[in-house]
Amino acid sequence: MKNALPIRFILCAGVVCLFTGCAATRPIADAALGAGGAYLGHELSNGDPLATAAGAAGGVILSEGLQYAAKKQTDKAYAAGYDKGKSDAVKQQYWLYVSMQRQRNQVGSVRLYPVQLPEQRIDGVTFQPSTKFLRIEE
Repeated sequence: MKNALPIRFILCAGVVCLFTGCAATRPIADAALGAGGAYLGHELSNGDPLATAAGAAGGVILSEGLQYAAKKQTDKAYAAGYDKGKSDAVKQQYWLYVSMQRQRNQVGSVRLYPVQLPEQRIDGVTFQPSTKFLRIEE
């Protein structure tokens, strides 16, 4: 009868695993570690029911602690990836803007045409004759 108790725990853990969904790892881990903790508590205490229950509770608490740590790490990685994505988007916009400015500042050909300005009087001010250059970009 002593060998039947571990088999019962294994069967109970298997039945619990069958009732959980395929994607739900949390209940499976809770059941497995709870069953493992109950088995250890039972074996170490020579069948004391209180120690068996305490072992099961310890196994579930250990499972939940591991799940919490994994979720915390996943959330941290998600936040880091989100920040990296925002940074990459800003850099992409910056380089697009720089590229547009370079294209706008490139000129195919530039010609300068001299224009002779004669002496003129505007509002009582006399402007001397001069030569100005008219810039033509194509």
